[in-house]
Amino acid sequence: MPTQIAPTVLLLAISNIFMTTAWYWHLKGGTEAAAARPIFWVIAISWAIALVEYCFAVPANRIGFAHGWSPGQLKIVQEALALTVFGVFMVVVLGEALNWRHLAAFTCIMAGVGFLFVGK
Repeated sequence: MPTQIAPTVLLLAISNIFMTTAWYWHLKGGTEAAAARPIFWVIAISWAIALVEYCFAVPANRIGFAHGWSPGQLKIVQEALALTVFGVFMVVVLGEALNWRHLAAFTCIMAGVGFLFVGK
């Protein structure tokens, strides 16, 4: 099992909060509100938010890799965290409900996490 789990996962979680915000903040308020936001400004603001995301993701990957995580393990953990963060964002910020399909998809991703960490 790789060492340095806590710092790697914490930094990846923080980076996913920023990336989810960068990708989806402009959808808040429905289709009319989203369409009213000029795409140039949406892209510029999203890139600024994504820059912060990279400041957490890159060190997370370097720390994890330096302490025995494979690139595949880093990526699958990042994806699992991305789905977790997005699920919360979708409910709290965008006001959408979770359903059984979201949970089934999340379960499949978590199985992928297990497959990459078992026996390593």
